[in-house]
Amino acid sequence: MPSAASQQQVTWLVENGPRELEALLRAIVYHPAAPILIADNDRHSVHASSGAGKLLGVPRDAIIGRSLDDFADPAFKPQISELWQAFLERGKQAGTLRLVGPDGKSREVEYTVKGNVLPVRHVLVLRDKEGAAGATPGEIPAWVQDYAIFLLDVDGTVVAWYSGAERIYGYAASEVIDRHISVLYPDDEERRSYVTEELDRSVAEGHFGSEGWCMRQDGERFWGNVVTVSLKDEDGKLQGFARVVRDFSERRERDEKLRGKRSRLRTTSTDTLIAGIVSGEFDRIPEANDAFLELVGYTREDLLTGCLRWPDLTPPEYFALDELAHEEGLRFGACAPYEKELIRKGGSRVQVLVATAVLKLAPFRWISFVQELSAFDRRLPVAETGEFTEEIVVLKNEFVEIVGRSAAMNRVLGQIELVAPTNATVLILGETGTGKELVARAVHQMSPRRDRPFVTLNCAAIPTGLLESELFGYERGAFTGALSQKIGRFEMANRGTLFLDEVGDIPLDLQPKLLRALQEKSFERLGGTKTIPIDVRLVAATNRNLTQMMGDKLFRSDLYYRLKVFPITTSPLRDHPEDIPILARHFMQKYAREMGKQIDTIPPDALQALVKWPWPGNVRELENFIERAVILTQGSSLRAPLAEIRPDAAELPGDSTLEFVERAHLLKILGETGWVISKAAARLGMPRTTLNAMMGKLGISRKDA
Repeated sequence: MPSAASQQQVTWLVENGPRELEALLRAIVYHPAAPILIADNDRHSVHASSGAGKLLGVPRDAIIGRSLDDFADPAFKPQISELWQAFLERGKQAGTLRLVGPDGKSREVEYTVKGNVLPVRHVLVLRDKEGAAGATPGEIPAWVQDYAIFLLDVDGTVVAWYSGAERIYGYAASEVIDRHISVLYPDDEERRSYVTEELDRSVAEGHFGSEGWCMRQDGERFWGNVVTVSLKDEDGKLQGFARVVRDFSERRERDEKLRGKRSRLRTTSTDTLIAGIVSGEFDRIPEANDAFLELVGYTREDLLTGCLRWPDLTPPEYFALDELAHEEGLRFGACAPYEKELIRKGGSRVQVLVATAVLKLAPFRWISFVQELSAFDRRLPVAETGEFTEEIVVLKNEFVEIVGRSAAMNRVLGQIELVAPTNATVLILGETGTGKELVARAVHQMSPRRDRPFVTLNCAAIPTGLLESELFGYERGAFTGALSQKIGRFEMANRGTLFLDEVGDIPLDLQPKLLRALQEKSFERLGGTKTIPIDVRLVAATNRNLTQMMGDKLFRSDLYYRLKVFPITTSPLRDHPEDIPILARHFMQKYAREMGKQIDTIPPDALQALVKWPWPGNVRELENFIERAVILTQGSSLRAPLAEIRPDAAELPGDSTLEFVERAHLLKILGETGWVISKAAARLGMPRTTLNAMMGKLGISRKDA
């Protein structure tokens, strides 16, 4: 949007905006105890913290306006000029100075300096190397890296874009300068209108602060603390605005976790939920609440005298399970809830559900929540019993049973939440069996179209000659055998969502028609002349490398870029093994319910084997495996056919690579199914085409039979 501001206003902004902004930066950034200076190109101080004054032995006001040379040891002054010149040429620099205060004492001071935080403004962080009182060790302030600073004219057009803004938002200066600030909020009309309100309020109040979701250029969201400052000249005339945006994503995550912990602590006040803090290697219990002591039959005196130890409460047959939970906690910060027995003081046993997380609060190392199962519905799926550990995410309604707690899963869920309310086309990329259709359903379920049709089409499952008629339908008489009109998937999905799975399998000659339908939001049925308007949100998915296909002239680049408006990548299961125990329990409960069985536990050795296996078929293969295990199980403990995921030791060298293990696994399944590709693919939970591709990649052919 072209700027209506005069060039004179823009020049004023660029020259004066940073100086006007410094007062705000000082107010919201610097802790007064930190020994920090801001200097100009000539080494004159334009700001000094009280900590810097204390370090130099003078009031901070006595530093401002003076040169750094005034505080240098006379023998060191020649070096200051050389160091400063080197800094101006090379940017960030660190070293040692010898400074002298009014008391005449010379002291050695370490410094770190960062240049051009704002034009001709450089930040120095000092540290008294000899331990002078008031010195505060420090690095460059976090705001140098964590602040996005940019200037707007009176119409909201970007006129200056500094390096912090480029790093946080991902836009280069050339991509935003001379464009309206709304470029930072694509597809978010509500947020754009709110920006206008922020500018208006900053004019009325001098500056205005708010917090909310912001978006980077790559589509990733971050939680931003935004301060807008109105910049006026000496006559009080508005010249433009300065925006300071801090990435508070980590702080918000901590706040959310704290709120979650407080909520759970309120819940733990009931008699049936017991919190026990466990230190060391699941050894002595230094603290526990009364409900836990009552559960195990010990007194608080036993606790205070050190008589209460976790191993003494644990039957020997559960040592391995505790050890597995311990290793899981050390690796991922928490372990999934698991069932075990505890030995009461009198020798009797009680069945409990345990969820444990790392507690980095010396001398305590762990915090455990213990639930007596006799007062609990043991048939609850792990998704519900797992509410005691906040890392576990199972969203059964909004996210259509997407299960996981890993960073990879949280990233996908965050992207779904971000894109779902829009009408943007989504391209889901990932290996077969990674849950791409679940992601597509979640996008639909969280969108304004949730009450409209969700229509799916697997492009790889439809013969090439029939795919066009499946997508667009046909008129009566369009070809031999077309005895009546057929409605295509696009029409079925009108005002809803169309999910095209395996979109990479669409023939090259059909791709232009698909592109035209997406661009013009209309199409003609096969054999028809009437243009049919459509309002369809498209979600596509593929396990193929579309970029490589473009290079091989098998996929049109214009269609690729039309589909890749908002890409979401689903990770293979081997990249987030911490989710395997949760998924395994989830599928166990699901199929046990369907088959009318009550299966409560997965043996520790089975759980370890599941976590260690690479799962080339990903979540789908794991689900099929657990379903078979449930069929085989007669008692309350899952009977897993571990031989399927444990190739003979003789087959695997000690330094086996993932590729070697996958090859051995495929050969084993192929052998068990008589090398019938369709049967092997069904066992692995993947399409035949995918299995054929994997066999080619791993060099497997019938000569290996």
